[in-house]
Amino acid sequence: MTELKVDSDLEQLTALNRDYVASVQNGDVARFDAILAPDFLCSNPDGSLVDKRQFLEQTARPVTITGLTATDVRIRILGDVAIIHAATSYTTAGGEQRRGRYTDVWAHREGRWLAVSAHVTR
Repeated sequence: MTELKVDSDLEQLTALNRDYVASVQNGDVARFDAILAPDFLCSNPDGSLVDKRQFLEQTARPVTITGLTATDVRIRILGDVAIIHAATSYTTAGGEQRRGRYTDVWAHREGRWLAVSAHVTR
């Protein structure tokens, strides 16, 4: 893989990660529908495993957190697969400050990056 391709992929994945976090905070079902692979799976903090349809249904529910931010973002590109690790912080509806982590796996398919897997802890 050329250095230019890696830089371009890193820029794309950085922007997609920002979109992903913003989509969680804003309940943006349409954006998630565009960036999640058809075979996407997510491990939720409660231990449940949901597919893309179920994830979009979750996203459509009213958002109860504010101030969601991602820090310590680490993007690793491994050919046509990328892994993004990050820490999160947010405020609950009750005003409690909370922290968590997530790991997202992206695959380069048909010329674009799509999220294929997510694992979230809180």
